[in-house]
Amino acid sequence: DRVLIRIKDLTVEKADEVVWVRGRIHTSRAKGKQCFLVLRQQQFNVQALVAVGQHASKQMVKFAANINKESIVDVEGVVRKAYQKIGGCTQQDVELHVERIYVISSAEPRLPLQLDDAVRPEVEGEEDGRATVNQDTRLDNRVIDLRTSTSQAVFRLQSGICQLFRETLIQKGFVEIQTPKIISAASEGGANVFTVSYFKSSAYLAQSPQLYKQMCICADFEKVFCIGPVFRAEDSNTHRHLTEFVGLDMEMAFNYHYHEVVDEIADTLVQIFKGLQERFQNEIQTVNKQFPCEPFKFLEPTLRLEYCEAVAMLREAGVEMGDEEDLSTPNEKLLGRLVKEKYDTDFYILDKYPLAVRPFYTMPDPVNPKNSNSYDMFMRGEEILSGAQRIHDPQLLTERALHHGIDLEKIKAYIDSFRFGAPPHAGGGIGLERVTMLYLGLHNVRQTSMFPRDPKRLTP
Repeated sequence: DRVLIRIKDLTVEKADEVVWVRGRIHTSRAKGKQCFLVLRQQQFNVQALVAVGQHASKQMVKFAANINKESIVDVEGVVRKAYQKIGGCTQQDVELHVERIYVISSAEPRLPLQLDDAVRPEVEGEEDGRATVNQDTRLDNRVIDLRTSTSQAVFRLQSGICQLFRETLIQKGFVEIQTPKIISAASEGGANVFTVSYFKSSAYLAQSPQLYKQMCICADFEKVFCIGPVFRAEDSNTHRHLTEFVGLDMEMAFNYHYHEVVDEIADTLVQIFKGLQERFQNEIQTVNKQFPCEPFKFLEPTLRLEYCEAVAMLREAGVEMGDEEDLSTPNEKLLGRLVKEKYDTDFYILDKYPLAVRPFYTMPDPVNPKNSNSYDMFMRGEEILSGAQRIHDPQLLTERALHHGIDLEKIKAYIDSFRFGAPPHAGGGIGLERVTMLYLGLHNVRQTSMFPRDPKRLTP
């Protein structure tokens, strides 16, 4: 008949109450006739005392001291107000005086990593010679690494990004859709696709929901979004590339100018940033303890620069590049620093990319044929969204596909979807893991992918 109380709810208001708590044994320390335990539940923990007395025998103290770390236990105890703040625990004003303890699930005695080592800042570990845990060890033992307070905070904040994305777009009148992930042709028209056996033929894993979002616009849904996996067969072993990531994608018809869509996307991201500030301060501060970082800055309305302005800023800083040359990763980062110095923002838009560096379905700029109606969005100098006005005229789309050397037969269904009346439209795709990484100022996208997939990792 017992009711289990959450550790986060153990406050001084509960003092002198008898409660039941379930948690993991984070640490245990025996001292004479007493044993001090720290019970952990997600990102919250509390000190528990087992002492020889009316409710605890010597054998019980010994039993408690010998429970393996990370075992799950149920504890009955009295909530007591602490004489002084309990350092190292989230519940610093109270402790549990244990009367009964039951092991629900015992962990093995040898752990592949210690959670205290896994949350220690790297600099701190280097200074005093204490252990820190490297990335491969974390990922090889991900189920344990995800128990750390830092990982708990990262992925709860990431869940908040999805929630805020969905909330904001539904309020704006968008419809959530689900698109196929097994497709008959490469969705971006390129070679970086995963081929899968599909009965007696071959199929591909979708690089993007792009084409299906557009078909929904042609089907008069007007505003659509989706959240789902995206696959890229790129042999990129960088800090920001994955072979499978979560895409936050949106598409909408517009009335007069594609900037209607650009503004809508930018505002959606701003609403996410504001929501994270308001709802997830505890998570942000928890991550900052291990990975210190300046708070994320953004402007309202969002700063929008044209590509030619960005090129001019880079040239002024000593970079040699052509007018129609795409931004390299080092130049992206340099531009991010230059923008931060000049405009004091970590989030901005680059508009009017050269047509030569964009996909076949990108609408050319009607004023300057060398430019396109396309845009990228950046956080802390790294791209998190790529988008454009799409060509909705089948004849122009056919011409652009041929210009890019694409087999028209493979994209026939796509082109045909525009033959029966298609409104002008634009959209973009956001990488969830990159947004999480850059908002928190982390250094590797694998820290923000729960079970990352890259060219060298397919497990766990």
